[in-house]
Amino acid sequence: MIDNIIFPDSWADNYIIKLLVACILGAIIGVERDVHGRAAGLRTNLLVSLGAALFMILSEQIAYVFGNFDAHSLIRVDPGRIAAQIITGIG
Repeated sequence: MIDNIIFPDSWADNYIIKLLVACILGAIIGVERDVHGRAAGLRTNLLVSLGAALFMILSEQIAYVFGNFDAHSLIRVDPGRIAAQIITGIG
């Protein structure tokens, strides 16, 4: 029962595809930076994009699981906060 709430059907395929796309796009940016001789090349950009995608998936899941509480509850969920901190950290 609880597994269907936290991980909806076909969750693995959906999240793995998202993580693979993030890795591929990060690798493309990293290769371009390596070609031009800039710092933060392939590995760095690949790991940063993977980490950002992982935290955004986590943010979506937190909002999905805990998003049903009303405005007067002690638990307030805002998935935009994690995204804002990712952007700040990368910047």
